[in-house]
Amino acid sequence: MAFTIEEATIESIQAALTAKELSVAELVGSYLERIERIDPALNSIVTTSETALQRAEQLDSEPRGPLHGVPVVLKDNINTHDMPTAYGSVAMKGFRPKQDATVAHRLRDAGAVIIAKTTLPDWATSWFSYSSLTNETRNPYDTNRDPGGSSSGTGAAVAANLAAIGLGTDCGGSIRLPASFCNLVGVRSTPGVIPRTGTSYLVIPQDTVGPMARTVADAAKVYAVIAGFDPADPYSAATIATGPGDLSPATLKGAHIGVVTNALGDDPGVTACINQAIQDIEQAGAHVDEVEIPDLFDLIVATSMYTDRSKHDLDLFLSELENPPISSLKEAYDNGQYDKRLDLMDAIMDGPAEPDEDPEYLKRFAARHEFTLVVENVLARHDAIVYPSVQVPPPTMEGRKDWTTLTLPTNTLIASQTWLPAITVPAGFTPEGAPVGLEFVGRPYAEATLFRLAHAYEHATRHRTAPTASSPASK
Repeated sequence: MAFTIEEATIESIQAALTAKELSVAELVGSYLERIERIDPALNSIVTTSETALQRAEQLDSEPRGPLHGVPVVLKDNINTHDMPTAYGSVAMKGFRPKQDATVAHRLRDAGAVIIAKTTLPDWATSWFSYSSLTNETRNPYDTNRDPGGSSSGTGAAVAANLAAIGLGTDCGGSIRLPASFCNLVGVRSTPGVIPRTGTSYLVIPQDTVGPMARTVADAAKVYAVIAGFDPADPYSAATIATGPGDLSPATLKGAHIGVVTNALGDDPGVTACINQAIQDIEQAGAHVDEVEIPDLFDLIVATSMYTDRSKHDLDLFLSELENPPISSLKEAYDNGQYDKRLDLMDAIMDGPAEPDEDPEYLKRFAARHEFTLVVENVLARHDAIVYPSVQVPPPTMEGRKDWTTLTLPTNTLIASQTWLPAITVPAGFTPEGAPVGLEFVGRPYAEATLFRLAHAYEHATRHRTAPTASSPASK
């Protein structure tokens, strides 16, 4: 069968390269041509690399690494020395960091080709794609729907086969929510396992970087490259388990899975997909129990740190950049250099300059420990717990106004605010054709278990499908 970039995997790409069916330069050229042809309907790409083809030619003469020749896109809050990084903000337009983020450097060392940067809301402050720099991004399964945020462009681009794989960042769910909305695999590691050096963050202890891919195997291969200790990120000192583990055999037999019944929501389309997922997991040989996380909603509210920390943490990030166009978030805000639909920006700017100026901050920090213990006790008798990543399907562009960042019923906050690892996997589509994601959550540093379970579920169900030829994005 002739190689095609549609739904290409790392394995199929490297097999084609080894067989001399194509060169890295031809492969990269094909992806860049596809971006030019398809992305105008999506607006997922901020900029393409001027040096990608040169890099590809070098790799053709000097093969290297486990990601040799693989075209990658990066969320535009991950620093790259050879492309601008604007963090979704018109105030930072044209800014060029001096150095790659650690994860970008590791991808290049592994032989990947970074071909483009992808869209995000200003400073990653929304579940939706609102951006003062790029306006908005559309979902490749239905361009009348949002792809989710804040890794909006990475989700849309990887789903539409504009790159083989991509990286996003995840504070409250910014990898897993767009993965759910775009029929992708999205990985949030235990904070510290993947270094954040050179990436912007909203809540320093909570933020992560991670892969977004069309298969669990591809996500695991990228994870294996970017995870590991980085002396520039003090949180990575806690890394105790970096490898994704062996994904074979792809079986759920004997696994113990807890279905969190008070995180299912009541949307009929989402509920139908999750009920089917539970049946599929049982039929694949797992032991499934219904469980509850006590006081779940109250614990999510009690542990939210955005309004306490984000202004301070983003200003700290800006202070570490060399000659940025602005020196503080307030400067951009006062100049009106942000998308006015970003309700979280308003809430952040109303927050304290220093987190501990808010008398509630230490209570929130203590509540996080309590929340983690509650969830870990639910996990104690299970290999993982599961629920829909988001309790509603991707909203329409018009329907987004019905939600705020703090009211959208996304379950991704559970893992984020307990600092636990999680993987979102495609779980099917609503009757209207909107993607739904199933999320697996595990104990701290249990990434290998999650990869194994997610891979087995993926192989048992195979819900990943490309946007169809009849979709607006593909015409």
